[in-house]
Amino acid sequence: MSKYYLNYLGELESEAIYILREVWAQFNNPVILFSGGKDSILVAHLAKKAFYPSKIPFPFMHVDTGHNFPETIKFRDDLVKELGVELIVGSVQEAINDGRVAEEKGKNATRNVLQITTLLDAIESNKVDCAIGGGRRDEEKARAKERFFSHRDDFGQWDPKNQRPELWNILNGKHFEGEHFRAFPISNWTEMDVWNYILRESIEIPSLYLAHQRDVVWRSNSWIPVSEHLKLEEGEKIESKKIRFRTLGDITITGGMESEADTLEKIVDEVSSMKQTERGNRTDDKRSESAMEDRKRQGYF
Repeated sequence: MSKYYLNYLGELESEAIYILREVWAQFNNPVILFSGGKDSILVAHLAKKAFYPSKIPFPFMHVDTGHNFPETIKFRDDLVKELGVELIVGSVQEAINDGRVAEEKGKNATRNVLQITTLLDAIESNKVDCAIGGGRRDEEKARAKERFFSHRDDFGQWDPKNQRPELWNILNGKHFEGEHFRAFPISNWTEMDVWNYILRESIEIPSLYLAHQRDVVWRSNSWIPVSEHLKLEEGEKIESKKIRFRTLGDITITGGMESEADTLEKIVDEVSSMKQTERGNRTDDKRSESAMEDRKRQGYF
């Protein structure tokens, strides 16, 4: 009698596919939050598997801050075209122009917090009842509190003390009108799991994750890429370094690291010896001990 065994990556894949199918079964108008980063690319790949041979039944939704890496936007557009899915774009710049939000000023100004209003506006205007994200519990202590189905009230706010129990992975997506959920199918994955799976599946990723020569400035204990949005401070100088990025956010706040890892195999080896979390080079997370949780309570990803 034959027996069917799954290794740990197979178990994680199976769990994520189950959650994606539960989203499709329980909600009327779900979307995949797509940033062009490795985690959202992974979710897109898993969704492709979950509904094969049909195409992915969810639109992609991207909150465009206007401060993206050009490589990320190109990758997003190419993938959307390849998969044949609808792309919904919420623009932070439009929210600024309309007076919905005010742009920050100063050396460490970021549009990260401004994404909240744009995201909630996009969810409301498109009548989204579930937004699927690539958040993982190992990323940050606030994200460690998340359930697979994360309830948001009619203001889009998250209350970590008011979430549904998920005993035996029974997921409850019931909600009142105006409320919505965020779903996190790869919650139980680690950074190492993500890279091992990307390697196993030969998933295409943006070149930013691979070590390459780039002009950077040392700021906030990391290498910030030079761009049209970066204003040099006194004493700062532009240097050319072989850099790769462990996580992708706005080009103004995403710090790179010196690395020789220019292949997936080398990335897996490098990540296996890392002691700092992958968000350790994100300046937006260094503002306070509770920076991420504060944003999430307001409606952040």
